[in-house]
Amino acid sequence: MRYGSGLCSWAILNATTLAAQAQGSPFEPVVEGPWWTVASTPQLPEAYQSDKEEAVDFAVWQAADGTWQLWSCIRHTGCGGHTRLFYGWEGASIVEADWTPKGIKMESRPDLGETLGGLQAPHVVKIDDRYVMAYGDWEHICFATSKDGKAFERVVQADGRTGVFGEGPGANTRDPMLIRIDGLWHCYYTAIVNKRGYGFCRTSPDLKTWSHSSVVSYGGQVGPSPWFNECPHVVEVHPGEFVYFRNQYYGTNQTNWAYHSRNPLNFGIDEDSKLVARLPVAAPEVIKHEGGYYIASLKPGLDGIRVARLEFRRKQAAE
Repeated sequence: MRYGSGLCSWAILNATTLAAQAQGSPFEPVVEGPWWTVASTPQLPEAYQSDKEEAVDFAVWQAADGTWQLWSCIRHTGCGGHTRLFYGWEGASIVEADWTPKGIKMESRPDLGETLGGLQAPHVVKIDDRYVMAYGDWEHICFATSKDGKAFERVVQADGRTGVFGEGPGANTRDPMLIRIDGLWHCYYTAIVNKRGYGFCRTSPDLKTWSHSSVVSYGGQVGPSPWFNECPHVVEVHPGEFVYFRNQYYGTNQTNWAYHSRNPLNFGIDEDSKLVARLPVAAPEVIKHEGGYYIASLKPGLDGIRVARLEFRRKQAAE
């Protein structure tokens, strides 16, 4: 009886799964623990030290020599202005803990139009034999490039500044991420307009000429707070199917919301029909490596970055 009952349950579950796949039910992200810590609050040079230092928005990628790189925005440092700079770590493997600290990697350049201490949220992609980093300077999205994935040089525009686009003075345009969809680069980012937080996207064929911005995420049950659409991150889980991660809270109450859509320019504009999951993570970045997914997230104490395995599963229909 037990064997037969178990077989019947398996058959029903398998049939339900196949039916969900056939119907194209939405994907949801599922964290497969345990977590391992790859980076901890760094020991900054004395002139930069503060007892309030916090590791926040970051990027993880594999350099040309196969090593893993992590750059995080460290805030509340003594660098002046908005107190933020980029610090780096290096690891031999994505599944290895306690990567090696590599020091301060980048500071703001006011002489190039960047806001003092305003560096925010790097994101890196590899394109053929070069690496491209998108980052925020507090008011604009900027870019830098590298041949080896370790040493980056800013891309300076014709006006002598690094800023490429933004949502206007005071909008705090930030948190860019890049993904290529249907031959176009999509840059997702957030900004504050009329004291409300929006998820934006611009597209480009070459990372040089950019479209006007489109709002791709806003409001809904999460609310319109200026800080409730931070760290947008998009993954094409299946051809033409996308999951958008939207951050609400950092720290001990860390909360991130995931939305599934077949339109990469609409993940829910003040409605929740595309909402698929609520995750206890902050500022997540999804890394695909050797056919599997990993998720990197801030630690709850904002004292480092951790990594776990991740799966995307078709949601089952409610019974």
